[in-house]
Amino acid sequence: MQIHITTSDGVPIYLQVVNQVKYLVAAGRLKAGEELPPIRTLAEKLVVNPNTIARAYRELEVSGIVEKRRTAGTYVTDQGSPLARRERTKILSDRIDQLLAEAGHMDVSLEDVIKLLEQRFSVIQNSRLKDANDV
Repeated sequence: MQIHITTSDGVPIYLQVVNQVKYLVAAGRLKAGEELPPIRTLAEKLVVNPNTIARAYRELEVSGIVEKRRTAGTYVTDQGSPLARRERTKILSDRIDQLLAEAGHMDVSLEDVIKLLEQRFSVIQNSRLKDANDV
């Protein structure tokens, strides 16, 4: 599980951990039943207080994303899939909002943004097909 924290953006560290775990679940990189690193292990890796990671895990547990199993660790719940859909939609909506705001600042029309999205989608799809054929 790859988590990166920064102290320069003003977002509390525990919240950065929460958001990144949500993103990993939404992206399918953390699957239902998968174990999260122990609190102390992750705290040491990120060089933060174990209480910070414990708080993040509690937030994730309250949200229904993970469950703590007595003496067995913390695991992604089966609720990961509906959460994954909601989180994907939220993540993409936030990014679309940013894209549209930037397009507005540059006087780029919605039609031009849509054309660009379609072009980029086509390039990515063709690249994936090429990569799959090369294997």
